Formats: sequence, C-alpha cells, structure tokens
Amino acid sequence: MALNRRDFLKSAAAASAASAVGIAVPTSLEAASNDAQKDWRWDKAACRFCGTGCGIMLATKNGKIVAVKGDPAAPVNRGLNCIKGYFNAKIMYGADRLKTPLLRMNDKGEFDKHGKFKPVSWQRAFDEMEKHAKKALKESGPEGVAVFASGQYTVMEGYAAQKMMKAGFRSNAIDPNARHCMASAVVGFYQTFGIDEPSGCYDDIEITDTIVTWGSNMAEMHPILWSRVSDRKLSNPDKVKIVNIQTYTHRTCDIGDINIIFSPSTDLAIWNYLAREIVFRDKKGGGKEDIIDWDFVNENLVFTAGPVNIGYGMRRKGEKSLTPVRPDGSAGKYDAKEMQTISKEMEKKVSAKEAPSLAPYGYKEGDLMKNTPGTLKHWKISFEDYKKSLEPFTLDYVAKIAKGDPNESIDSFKKKLQALAELYIEKGRKVVSFWTMGMNQHTRGTWVNTLSYNVHFMLNKQALPGNGAFSLTGQPSACGTAREVGTFCHRLPADMMVKNPKHRAKAEKVWGIPAGTLNPVGNQHIMKIHRDIEDGVVKFAWVNVCNAYQDSASAKHWIKAAREMDNFIVTSDGYPGISAKVSDLVLPSAMIYEKWGAYGNAERRTQHWRQQVLPVGDAMSDTWQWIEFSKRFTVKDLWGEYTLRNGKKLPNVIADAKKMGYKEDTTMYEILFANDRAKKYKIDLNKFPQKGFDNSECIGDSRNVVGSDGKVFKGYGFMIHEYLFEEYASFGRGHGHDLAPFVVYHKVRGLKWPVVDGKETQWRFNVKYDPYAAKAVKESGSKSTHAFYGPLAKKILQGNLTGPDKKLGKYALPNKAKIFARPYMDPPEMPDSTYDTWLCTGRVLEHWHSGTMTMRVPELFRAVPEALCYMNPKDAKAKGVKRGELVWVESRRGKVKARVETRGRNRPPQGLVFVPWFDEKVFINKVCLDATCPMSKQTDYKKCAVKITKA
Repeated sequence: MALNRRDFLKSAAAASAASAVGIAVPTSLEAASNDAQKDWRWDKAACRFCGTGCGIMLATKNGKIVAVKGDPAAPVNRGLNCIKGYFNAKIMYGADRLKTPLLRMNDKGEFDKHGKFKPVSWQRAFDEMEKHAKKALKESGPEGVAVFASGQYTVMEGYAAQKMMKAGFRSNAIDPNARHCMASAVVGFYQTFGIDEPSGCYDDIEITDTIVTWGSNMAEMHPILWSRVSDRKLSNPDKVKIVNIQTYTHRTCDIGDINIIFSPSTDLAIWNYLAREIVFRDKKGGGKEDIIDWDFVNENLVFTAGPVNIGYGMRRKGEKSLTPVRPDGSAGKYDAKEMQTISKEMEKKVSAKEAPSLAPYGYKEGDLMKNTPGTLKHWKISFEDYKKSLEPFTLDYVAKIAKGDPNESIDSFKKKLQALAELYIEKGRKVVSFWTMGMNQHTRGTWVNTLSYNVHFMLNKQALPGNGAFSLTGQPSACGTAREVGTFCHRLPADMMVKNPKHRAKAEKVWGIPAGTLNPVGNQHIMKIHRDIEDGVVKFAWVNVCNAYQDSASAKHWIKAAREMDNFIVTSDGYPGISAKVSDLVLPSAMIYEKWGAYGNAERRTQHWRQQVLPVGDAMSDTWQWIEFSKRFTVKDLWGEYTLRNGKKLPNVIADAKKMGYKEDTTMYEILFANDRAKKYKIDLNKFPQKGFDNSECIGDSRNVVGSDGKVFKGYGFMIHEYLFEEYASFGRGHGHDLAPFVVYHKVRGLKWPVVDGKETQWRFNVKYDPYAAKAVKESGSKSTHAFYGPLAKKILQGNLTGPDKKLGKYALPNKAKIFARPYMDPPEMPDSTYDTWLCTGRVLEHWHSGTMTMRVPELFRAVPEALCYMNPKDAKAKGVKRGELVWVESRRGKVKARVETRGRNRPPQGLVFVPWFDEKVFINKVCLDATCPMSKQTDYKKCAVKITKA
C-alpha cells in the first residue's frame, strides 16, 4: 500500500517509538520506518519540560526536527515520554514564532512606550537596551537594572546572565521563576543539611515499600516518575503502599491505598502529628516503644527552633506603593479590599484554630502578633523543648483543623491519619515522601519542608536506599541552572552566597575582576523586582526564558507598572506571550534544540545536548544575547562608586581594574566572556562532540544574521559553551558539587553530582555511597554511617522555644543536620462570608506553565483548549451553575471568567475550586495573592479566598 509523506513519517516515528520500548511492530511498518529514516540523524537530548529530566532522541532531516522518541538508554525514563515530551519538536514550529526584534515605536521611528511594535534590527534593539540600561544605572544604580531569570535557562545561559549581572552591572537583581517553584525546598535544604539539593535519587522508587505524596499530583506533573511508582506498586501490591495527601482529589489519587484530603495549610499540623506519634510513643518521650533511632539521632542531629512572628512575605508599611495610607483603608496603589489581607503582614490576631499550636511559643487566642520580616535565624533547643512543641498536635486537634472534605466523617479521617503514622513508624518499612508545589508554594513553605525531614530523621529513614524525604523539582533546570549555577539574587555558583565576603572573593578571582566589585546585598527576589518596578526603583528589566507577567500573583499590579511607569521592559522569547505583549522591546530567542545546552534535574543529574538545527528567522540564543549586550559596557561605565538603598557603598574599582591590565574602555565582553581562558577552548569541527553539528554562537551559520554591530555575525571563534560550563563547574569541584568534564556529558545520559573519580553519587551524606561523607567521617574519627557535611549555619545560638539565650553561647554542629520545631499557622487569607471558597492553581498534564509553547501544538491545544474551573457538584448546584457554564472567579485583587467542570480529572471537595494557569485568556494570576514564605520568598499560589458567581 502506498503511503503519503505525512503517513510515511508518522509510521516511521511510531515504529521507532514502539521499538524503543520493546513493542513488536509489523514487518511492513518496520520496513517503512527503516526507509524513512535512512537519511535521518538521531541524537540524544534532554526533554524541554519538567524537572524529571527525561532523555529523548531527536531525528533531524534537511535542517528540521522530524521525529522525537524516548531514549531507551536514559536511566530516568527508559524510553518512555509523557504526552508533552513527544511534542518536543512541534513546540519549535508554531505559526507565530518570533523571528526578528520588535520595538514599540511612533510614526517617526522613535521609541515610544505607547507606540506599536515594529520590526527592528538587532543593532537597533541593542542600541535601545544600552541607552535605557545606562539611564537606569544613572537614576537608581545597580538596583535599577533587573532580570527575570528562569529555571528553564540552560546552564550556559544562566551562567552568562549571572556573570554579566553580578560581575558586570554589579547588580544582584536577577532572580529566576524557580523562586516560585522550589525556593522553599532550597531554604529547607540549607536549614536542615547546610547544603542544597536532595540526598536521594529516583532509584528509591524501585527500592521503597511506601510512597507518600504531599501536595503533589505526580500522575500529571511528573508522569514518567509516576509510571515508575505505578510499576513498583504493581510489582508487589500487597506490600507496597501509596498514600496521597492533597487538598483535592486528582489522578494521582486513583491508585492510592489511602487518600487524605486536608484543609489548605494544615499539612504543617499533619507532619507535627506524625512527629508527635513518634516522640510520645517512644520510651524516651514517655511511651512504651522503641521507635526513635537514638544512636542515629544523637550522632547526627540537633533540635532547633526559630521565630514564629515572621509575617507572610507581602508588602510592608512604609513602602512607596503603600503610601499614603487613607481613612477608607486603602493605601498607595492598593485598594481597601487588598489592604484587608496585606495589613496582616504587619500584625495579626492569633485565631482559635492556630492558638493551641502557638501556645508553646507563648501565644494565646486573641493575642496581637506583631510581625517582623522573615528571618533565617534559628537556635539549638533541647529534646524536651522539641517535645513540648509537639504536645498540642493530638489526633483530635489535628483531625479537627485538618479535615479537608466536609462530607467525610471525623472518624474516617482519624483512621487515615493513624494508618499514615503506622506506615512511617513500622520497623523495616522503607518510606519515600515526595512533594512539589503543594508544600513549596506555601506561606510557611520552608517550615513544612523542614518538618518532613524531622519524621524521616527520627526513624533513621533518610539518605538511605528506598528511604527519604524528596522534593521534586518543577522545571527542567531549576536545580541545574537556578540553584547550582546560582542565578538567585542571593547566590553565587556551588552554594556560595553574595553576602559572604569569602565567597565573593572567590568569585572575583575566578571571574578575573577586582576585589570589591561584587555587590554584597542580594535581596531583590522575583516578587521584590516586581514591587521595585511598581515603586519606580527598577527602571530596566529583562525577561529571560520565562513569562514573568503571566506567572506572578497579583498580576494586574505588575502589568500596570510595566506599562505606565517610567521604565524599559525587554522580553526574550520564542513566542509572543503576555510578557512580550507587556514589554517595550521583544527579542526573538532560539529555542531549546536550536542551541547547545545543559540542564540539571531533580535528582542532581546533569545532562547535555548539542545544537540540532538552526534557529528560525533571525532568532539567537539567550547566551548570545547576553554576550552581545556585554560588548556595550566598559569598565568606566560600570565599575565606579555606587550608593545602595541601604546606605552601603560599592567602591570605585576602576583603578584596581587598571592594575589588572584593563583599561577604562575595556568591555565586559573582553573581561567576562572573551578572555584568555575562554579562548583556550578551541573550535574543532573534526572532533567529538563538535563534529557534524551546528554551532551558531561559535562559528555563525548559513543564515548570516546581521548582529548587534550591524555586521553579519561570524561567531566568537572559540568554544563558548565549553568555556562557560567548565568555568562554572570549577566552583564546585572539590567542594561537594563536583561535575564531570564537558565532553564526558556528551558521551553519557547524564550523571548525578557529586561526580568523584568518574562515578556519580546516588545517596548523599551516606558513608557507603558518598565519598564526601566517607571523608568527613574519617577526618572526624566518628564511626557514624552518615555525615551531613553541608557548611552553612553550622554554628548557632542556644535557647528554648521562645528565643535564644546569648549567655549560653554558640553551639558548633559539624557534620550534623537539624530537626526543627515549627507550629501550624493560618495563611493570611482564608474563606469568609464574602469570599467563601478556597482557590488553588497549578498545571495540567498537557500544558507547560503559561502555555506559551504547548498551546501552539495543535494536538495539545485540542486536548485541553482552555483552563477550566474544577468545582464540586454540590457547590455548583448551590451557586446555581451547571457543568459547562461560565462563572466569575473573584478575589480581593481581581476576577476572571472560566468554564465550570464538575466531572473532570480534578475533583475538589466542597469549599475549594481548582483553576490551572496555562491559559492567558483565563488569567487566574490576576486573582491570586502574592503572599510568600517569608524565609524563601516563594509565592503561595495554592490558597487564597474567592467567591464564585454565575457569569
């Protein structure tokens, strides 16, 4: 039978995918596949989407990607892809790909903030960026130049952006959208272990007996991992148990042995209930059982506490946009309804619900709690104090405040909690606790992350094969680029911090810049950048590989500020999403396989790929954009003296730069990107891995793109990708963040760091598996099985639950981790008589984040063309609406119209609705509250109060 070209290619792709996972295919289909593929080039890459880190194989022909399949050699996914993964090629070929820079202009061809977008050259685009960045520096100093960065940057892109921002502009106002995604997990790691990233790996799934998901719809958000979980369950259905702890029922619950629906924020109480069961049933805690592994606890852990009056990470009184305060309750740019919630940032009354939990910390119902901004401070306490903090969390109290389904009986809910406790406590039973945004996007996100480790630590079920609390990353390189590279405002590569003078000195040495160049103040996290734009401080902001104006809560404020304030907003993207539409200049970015790159996934696995095809139009990579921008700024432009808002001065380092051999007119390009070290990385098109592959940044390409200087771009003439990666990797080698060489990653399917003597590490801190733990134990003379060798916050004050006592002095805890006392507290906004319903937001399987890519794939768009308001049928009936009808979802901040779904994949209890955020036409982030965890600054998208009315 004759096949047309379309069917021919589809048959070939289907046959390839089937054979990759071991499915037999008909002889005729196999023959068609072989014939179609005879001139295809297959190469490995990493999936563009979530933090799972699946490996894929890409086929290219005539300069276009023609097929995608799961990589059978990839240990993460073993040849499988989820539905998004199979469309990695189609995301690049949407009809409205951006192909040339666009600038808002008037009829005279001048920049006009109120003008219409018109095409311009790269040279004109950089001219405008240079002018406005220099204006921002003059008016606001380094704090006036900001970047909305991304957990979707490649490692090289993020490193280049950070280097130019922090070493060039001397600005720490660069923060990734991973702040919205994983920041609470990060601070939880820092506080608990003294170092970032999980201790376990995905292999735990096949080894464990118990999987507990906390606020994680793994079936849709990490479907390949969920296929491994499902396989593990089916391998021994009687022994292996799955428990899902969620605020609404979804697909992950479908194979759960126990499904617990809890009231938003009360996961804090449930973790404390589990810890109370462990402590109070243990002999040392007054019980009759041997539950706590005291040898492990005494050798490896200390008990700690911190302040509880830390606020909710919202705007604070006195900030410019909250001034003046008016008699009607409004303040500055915020109306009275918004201020009802924001006022709790300054002070709040202790509620009846949270009072028992806060009693050990000295508070009672009705007390006025005066809040101070979130702090990372904490101190050592005794076991007896820790036990005291757990006393309120009885089964009766926790069941009363945590039961999330009003139609479930209290006895049923109690039995589930008891069964959960028994699974954790059972001797010899291995347990893995997985979580994602439910625990991270939380006004007490850092607290709840640390509470998870408490339970695992006391049972000695952490950092062991099949045992551990494990935070699952949301984005493809939120670990590798946002965290490990250090693109957060407060970080430098390999867990170093901008506030630490020794860390700054090391970075200055590696980067070849004068001592004192780096800015020690790193507080402009992603929500503060938005607020600083609204306050008129940030005058120049650049959106990179994200959609900052769709993905931020209270979105109407930030869009209004971007459009109406005196500023210049730039967005680099592949498609015209909301951020591009809000901007003054739009730059066309090369997409994922149109450039060389690397990602780091949730199990510390670093993966690299090569450029597969040329970018469309005149699009260029974000790495190229940053390096070209660096050519516009000299030593004289950037390295003079500045006074920051807090009064700190950044010194003039121009004289020191001259002593290093630089001149006043030496560009940042020459210093940071085209230095002698960089030029040692040679182009060799006859050698692996460069042979046979495009390299637009290094040698240019056949498109002959006219670059930032008005001339055809012919490439940098050295291997910039290898240079950027190797320089970044140099920060961590020998310091517990060891990465393999650049070329090695092109030969393997990723490696989990630390990579020591060519071998990856599966379970960190475990002497048997982690060379750094083994070394630490040997040097200390200990006989411990573990060493929690992270260096941060390993000398702390001592005290009790209500505060530290400086008279006791500081306590050193080398190689020890921490167990934290953390109470339950209400979120700042809860349903009331006017706004009577909880709103939760998130993703769906078919779409990625803001839908900028996936909504342009016809198959994915047809599958889920709009965001729905998932609602309990009883709520719909009570509000007089039917399935398929439109409703208004309204909060104190705004409202959106959405179609009701009462029978869908997401099944909320009464009193809660779920609306995903991928659909810019259902702009749910206008409704959400921009409260954050005060410690991590991560936004809580999972809980605010709304009312639902028929549209």
